[in-house]
Amino acid sequence: MRGKDTQQSAMFSYVSPERRVPADHPLRPIRAMVDVALKGLSRSFGQMYPDWGRPSIAPEKLLRALLLQLLYSIRSERLLMEQLEYNLLFRWFVGLNVDEPVWVATVFSKNRDRLLEGEIAEKFFAQVLEQARTNDLLSDEHFSVDGTLIEAWASQKSFQRKDQDNTPPPDDPGNPTVNFHGEKRSNDTHQSTTDPEARLARKSSGHESKLAYCGNVLIENRNGLVVDTELVMASGTAERDAAVLMAERIDGEKRVTVGADKGYDTRGFVRETRERNVTPHVSQNTNRTGGSAIDGRTTRHAGYQVSQRKRKRIEEVFGWLKTVGMLRKARHRGIFKVGWVFTFAAAAYNLVRMRNLAVVPSA
Repeated sequence: MRGKDTQQSAMFSYVSPERRVPADHPLRPIRAMVDVALKGLSRSFGQMYPDWGRPSIAPEKLLRALLLQLLYSIRSERLLMEQLEYNLLFRWFVGLNVDEPVWVATVFSKNRDRLLEGEIAEKFFAQVLEQARTNDLLSDEHFSVDGTLIEAWASQKSFQRKDQDNTPPPDDPGNPTVNFHGEKRSNDTHQSTTDPEARLARKSSGHESKLAYCGNVLIENRNGLVVDTELVMASGTAERDAAVLMAERIDGEKRVTVGADKGYDTRGFVRETRERNVTPHVSQNTNRTGGSAIDGRTTRHAGYQVSQRKRKRIEEVFGWLKTVGMLRKARHRGIFKVGWVFTFAAAAYNLVRMRNLAVVPSA
């Protein structure tokens, strides 16, 4: 018998989002890990909000919603609010009942900015990393480091001379005609009017220059989990400088190894890392003037070859951050905000990776 194409609205609904989400849905283990991490941040949340005034959006729900935005590559917070309006899976993950109203996008953005002030991204990242350490997923001896360019939210037209007058253009002020062909432009003489902290940079010779930041990650070699992040202004030495900073923050007193590509093969970097009780397993740059800074004292060990194989896994992190995490081009301006999102996205990557490693913590 053919069914009828009719729909009748019920006066009452007894459907719970919890019942609609399958027991084996891949978001369930991530939600369990997120809840444990947010429980550890409860005191930090309490210090951010006063005891009086109108209640704000719960910071736990804010962070869960921001995680969904990264995990499902939702390009704007306005679209995120639209999804929360009708998507039961999203409502369940964030912690909203079926009949609860969704926040206005501008209100959500203003509440989200409060999380920037409390270094919540770094603390959330640390909580997620602690769960990985508890489940014995982290190596405390062998690491790899690398950096990539994060394109800034600024156009080439905004990169103008610092001593240029601010007279309005003769044509369209919002999108003026700019002819910079043949003009020598550098970070010393020019600056972006849209994002002054972005720097003109290119990954290597033969690639185009673009306004960007330099995002750096340190992974452990056992499972490829991110253990540290550092976003700095792009420059010729930014990756090596950030690597030294992250090497200083490695816990423990015993000597560790850090693998890297041939861009780190400089005498200064090798010397600085060795002074910090770190053995640099850097790929040898045989074309370098004066020869490689890595000699047989390092390459003769079998661990050096293992590090060279393992260090390539760091490209998986950058691939996820730039495609799924939408960090190929930043959607925020300023090194502080871009760095916050970069660290938060690294925590999201770790959650996905830990989910694939079948880590389900107890609540």
